Amino acid sequence: MEKLTFYAVSAPEKLDRIGAYLAERLSRDVVRHRYGYVVIAMEALDQLLMACHSQSIKPFVESFLHMVAKLLESREPDLQVLGTNSFVKFANIEEDTPSYHRRYDFFVSQFSAMCHSTHEDTDTRNRIRVAGIKGLQGVVRKTVNDELQAIIWEPQHMDKLIPSMLFNMQDGEEPDRTGHPSTPSGTGQDGEENPAVLAENCFRELLGRAAYGNMNNAVRPVLFLDELLKLGVKICGGSRPVCVVQAQHSHHVIQQVLNHLDTNNKSTPRVRAGIVQVLLETVAIAAKGSVGPTVLEVFNTLLKHLRMSVDFELGESSRRNSACSVSSGRGKESEERIVQNAIIQTIGFFGGNLPDYQRAEVMMFIMGKVPVYGTPCHTLDTVKIGHRGTKRIQTMLLSSLIMVTSGFKSKSMSTALPPSFLDPLFSISLMEDSELRQLVLEILHNIIDRHDNRAKLRGIRIIPNVAALKIKREKISKQDIAFMKKHGQQLYRHIYLGCKEEDNNHKNFELLFTTLAIVTIELANEEVVIDLIRLSIALQEMCLINEENMPMFIRCGIMASVAAYLNFLSQMIANPPFCQHVSKVIEMRSVEALFLLPEHIFKDKCPLPESLDKEDKHLYFQTAEIAECLAGPGYNAERLSVPYIPQVTDEDRLTRRKSFVDTISLQVDIMPNSLPDKQSQLAEEITFATLKKAIDTTGLEEQEREKRRQLMEKFQKAPFEEIAAHCESKANMLHDRLAQIFELTIRPPPSPSGVVSISAGHTQHPSVPVYEMKFPDLCVY
Repeated sequence: MEKLTFYAVSAPEKLDRIGAYLAERLSRDVVRHRYGYVVIAMEALDQLLMACHSQSIKPFVESFLHMVAKLLESREPDLQVLGTNSFVKFANIEEDTPSYHRRYDFFVSQFSAMCHSTHEDTDTRNRIRVAGIKGLQGVVRKTVNDELQAIIWEPQHMDKLIPSMLFNMQDGEEPDRTGHPSTPSGTGQDGEENPAVLAENCFRELLGRAAYGNMNNAVRPVLFLDELLKLGVKICGGSRPVCVVQAQHSHHVIQQVLNHLDTNNKSTPRVRAGIVQVLLETVAIAAKGSVGPTVLEVFNTLLKHLRMSVDFELGESSRRNSACSVSSGRGKESEERIVQNAIIQTIGFFGGNLPDYQRAEVMMFIMGKVPVYGTPCHTLDTVKIGHRGTKRIQTMLLSSLIMVTSGFKSKSMSTALPPSFLDPLFSISLMEDSELRQLVLEILHNIIDRHDNRAKLRGIRIIPNVAALKIKREKISKQDIAFMKKHGQQLYRHIYLGCKEEDNNHKNFELLFTTLAIVTIELANEEVVIDLIRLSIALQEMCLINEENMPMFIRCGIMASVAAYLNFLSQMIANPPFCQHVSKVIEMRSVEALFLLPEHIFKDKCPLPESLDKEDKHLYFQTAEIAECLAGPGYNAERLSVPYIPQVTDEDRLTRRKSFVDTISLQVDIMPNSLPDKQSQLAEEITFATLKKAIDTTGLEEQEREKRRQLMEKFQKAPFEEIAAHCESKANMLHDRLAQIFELTIRPPPSPSGVVSISAGHTQHPSVPVYEMKFPDLCVY
């Protein structure tokens, strides 16, 4: 061997003949099963290959690769491993010049087939699979850095490489026949001889070397592996294929997963849930960097599939009711819930990892998708899915908003809660559904609570010492003061209306109490404090008067919430007389009316009173005493004497509920014989209400809005011919009017010829002699 090596190095032009001779001998020995000579020939080839590094090695490599192919084609495992080891040695040689004619198609196919070996003996099977993975790793190392071998990234090769690696990664995770998982990395087997570990390292190396333009071809086979290998959803939902993707290429992966989700939109729920889970793992990488325009595309696709999942769930539910197949229908419905929860989790996780400026845009985007009654929703058509489907979508979108807004810290409330976000959110808070109202309040908590005080306020109760909670707060900024001046009344109104809903439960009252407390901590100056006290007293008065016949539990729950909040507020503003008054009322309630305290009313079997007596003033908070407590510098206590009245808006019509103003119905019957005389009508008393009614323009505005709505509806729905005829008639009318005006104002000048003429269908006036014409004074001289 030493003489042969010296001869080859001294006369490199002889290498091609040496290689051809050895290849011929090896081919003959393989056929004759002389495996000892085969090993000798391969060792000779390996040593010559390692010793010779000249330009003349190119023809020798062709003979070498031909011999390796012969070994790989044999069915003997030892020869396949021998050929693979030789190829790996060759792959580690760095060549000076690229090869223009060498191709590795055969080796990719053969090594991929070895990765799927099904040999009966476990050790032999693992040896063959390890050899196949090492061979693929050698192909990757030999080709990825060679610009002339970019063909390796083409789909026909990636469709063999990627599934072969993932097959071994998956096979390493499956339990063996004894029920125990197969040997993990580093235990029992060396990592180099463990197919799962080796395949994962090779897969990481492959995707780590993938360039910008090759990432799509490398990722696509991963997503289709469940169809290629029939391995079920486990791989599709696994995190391993995702964790190796470079962050700068993550948007490619996101795009591929979204396309895969669209392709499998009618697959089983578990397959779709697995794909969404892969997307969740992918956005965990992408959200840490800039993902550009794919942000809204991710949300748009996920919301589309969320709607489709709701359609599938409702369709299965209706078919189940008609066919009475309860068990299968429930299973299908629960599986769709898995898809929906996975989508919500992905939306929330992705939005929660975005920077604040992008997260605000995502919040607006999702809120724009939430269907609100009476407002146009162009993205999610809720006509076909009905009330149940609409509520389901509302619930899921609001749940995703809770996840997106979690941890959101905005320096200014005006940027975090713009009117385009706040108005539809408040409209949903008036829905006649306690679950939706709870979700809205939790979203408000996430946005308003910038110092994470919510956990300290959990549980509606009478807090004996607020200072012990160590509430974090800062001085109210000018921007937040301006926000409360602009939107404060809107916030109070929705708290007021939300308290008196008949389906409120313990959680609703707890969230309402927390809302008032967080507003006090984050947004309350002296003026807001007075408004919050007025709101609390108004809630108390509403329960005592009870014009709307609210259930006793709701009335007692509101009174208990007001007590808990005023106890918190009085300690937050550190006003001893106010604290003393609140403590006195709470103490009296603990003796005479336990049902007006939160610790008792929200228990399961709390006895309720038959009525609330307004005369028991010692059980209620008194406006006059609170005003005395706050009299002094800082607070405008005189405003407490003005009772709080909610604003009247159009939101109730949009949310399919009656406004508190609309609940009063007035009917006036005027009989002919009971008409007053003219004198009594003229002597009608003029009051403030009369003057207000006289200058009230709401009726005219309503008529104008209705007129505009009818006009828009006509132009949207009427046939084109009808619209054209209408416009033509108006144009003709205008033309006739203009002709009349012109005929009256623009007449031809009088002519002295005395001729009467008819021109253009209009009779001209007879001409007048010149001496009878009357000229203006300026024209006469």
